[in-house]
Amino acid sequence: MKTALLSEHSRQFERLRFAYPVVSRRSRGLSLGLNVNPDKVCNFDCPYCQVDRTVAPRDKQVDFDVMIAEIDALMGLAASGEIWNHPKFADTPPHLRRFNDIAFAGDGEPTTYPRLGEAIREVARLREKHKLPEVKIIVLTNGLLLNKLSVLSALEELKVGPYEVWAKLDAGTQDYFEFIAGRQLSLQRVVDNIALAGSRLEITVQSLFPTVDGKDPADAEIDAFAERINEICAKGGKLRLVQVYTTARRPALGRIGMIEDARLDSIGARIAMKVDVPVEVYYGRHWDSSD
Repeated sequence: MKTALLSEHSRQFERLRFAYPVVSRRSRGLSLGLNVNPDKVCNFDCPYCQVDRTVAPRDKQVDFDVMIAEIDALMGLAASGEIWNHPKFADTPPHLRRFNDIAFAGDGEPTTYPRLGEAIREVARLREKHKLPEVKIIVLTNGLLLNKLSVLSALEELKVGPYEVWAKLDAGTQDYFEFIAGRQLSLQRVVDNIALAGSRLEITVQSLFPTVDGKDPADAEIDAFAERINEICAKGGKLRLVQVYTTARRPALGRIGMIEDARLDSIGARIAMKVDVPVEVYYGRHWDSSD
């Protein structure tokens, strides 16, 4: 399998503006993305982010009707299997030729999109239209707005069928959190927000650990991270899974690199020993590889 298949997550497919298909390592199959932040505005500034904000966005806001029409068309291609005939996916191995989810992700923080709840309802309607009851709807979030009633109400629209909320938590200490979030924000706020959302919805924690100047997070940081997971659970947050992964696409900051597989395994094992939540490890990709 070509490396590019799992590392190329372009927000553009053919001439689509807001919807895009990817073969995702964490979804273990086809994921149809919805970019509800085409303006590239985000309330975090993560150093490992691959979004190039030096390039002006094509769209500064979502055209809702166009977005829904695009995802409708992609769901049709996925449901029929025709998408595997496209040159981009022709080399996809058989075990990944499965339609797993529709994910609200994109070039910023999806929970800032004011029509998120309405968009989730429309995608759920399309899931019924295309007879795809097993396909999940996923929302990715950095957790900063999970204390807002409007955001929680939007996310609760997911409960009509299979869903996942992937909440980002990449740090255990305040200093490291400020670096990895690129903002002077409160780690405790994010932890409390994930716990709050987890009292109403089942949450998957997504944790990206990169190298910085060739060094990965020290064991003390990993232990502090595990303590935060336990804190979320103690406050009533229902955690389905902790995803431990590293960089797979070229980040915006040159100091950021990929943790090698063996070290990532040891990080995952260290966390798993300290928390009562399943932990899964997803290896990175060398983005300069020509494979």
